[in-house]
Amino acid sequence: MGIITDKTIIDKIENALAEIRPFLEDDGGDINFIELTDEWVVKVKLIGACSSCSISSSTLKNGVEIAVRRAVPRVKEVIEISAL
Repeated sequence: MGIITDKTIIDKIENALAEIRPFLEDDGGDINFIELTDEWVVKVKLIGACSSCSISSSTLKNGVEIAVRRAVPRVKEVIEISAL
């Protein structure tokens, strides 16, 4: 499995995360982009309160993944790396 490093695509993902970030910060958390695999899976790391929140998987799928896929429709999934 390889990693996609295209700056234009990564910037779009980072911008989508920046749109979500204020909502996460309001709850005492944050999110960091880790990588985009060549299978079009975005790996992120939830930090702070988000890393232990009971609804973090819902936030990831219903907030983060939707925002990222809107920015880069080719993305298949967003996963949280501590969940691996």
